[in-house]
Amino acid sequence: MIVRMGLLQKRADIDQQEFRTHWRTGHGALAAKLPGLRRYHQNHIVDRTQRGITYARDGLDFDGFSELWFDDVPAMQAAFASDEVKALAADEDRFISDLKLISAVQHVVIPTPTDVPLIKRMTTLKRRPDVSAEKFQEEWFDVHSVLVKRLPQVKGYTQNLIFDRSHGRGKPATYNELPIDGIVELWFTDTDELNQGFGSDAGKTLMTHATEFIAAMSTFLVETHKVV
Repeated sequence: MIVRMGLLQKRADIDQQEFRTHWRTGHGALAAKLPGLRRYHQNHIVDRTQRGITYARDGLDFDGFSELWFDDVPAMQAAFASDEVKALAADEDRFISDLKLISAVQHVVIPTPTDVPLIKRMTTLKRRPDVSAEKFQEEWFDVHSVLVKRLPQVKGYTQNLIFDRSHGRGKPATYNELPIDGIVELWFTDTDELNQGFGSDAGKTLMTHATEFIAAMSTFLVETHKVV
């Protein structure tokens, strides 16, 4: 399955509450009409603290992450070539100032339980300049995922490996223009558990390994709304 993610920044003339309300109650219903859409979640950013890590942020900032799942790339392309996109695009001008789009292969490492309340942290990753895209994937998928699973505080873990980038629809972006290689999704019971996990010996080993292939990362606590 393929996931299409929108990295949203709100308009400067509206506040966070207006942005969140319109995204949920207005825009969400329009996006839900896309043909071939399997799931659709909105992740509203509620905190930007670098909890548990000492990495510098990558300089990019957002007010929300959208996630739209499709069976494959052709299904995703067909959805965004449909007539439904016209209404979706027109509505974006009402509350979004900047929209970056990425497409990613999703790798679920620890399935997230659905029967308990959890907090979610999303993190953008930028690889070191001396690390190739292939080496980044190898270190992240084959080594780093194993180290994350050693943290008992982690209740869910998904890796999103980016393979396509654009400035809005129909405006391809180069890697230098949007230097994000992956987006992490981690779930914890609460922020205390998050801090305990990264402060543990296993957490310190995890972050030592991160320095071998990651140059920058930005963390965001999000409030997730499941639309579809």
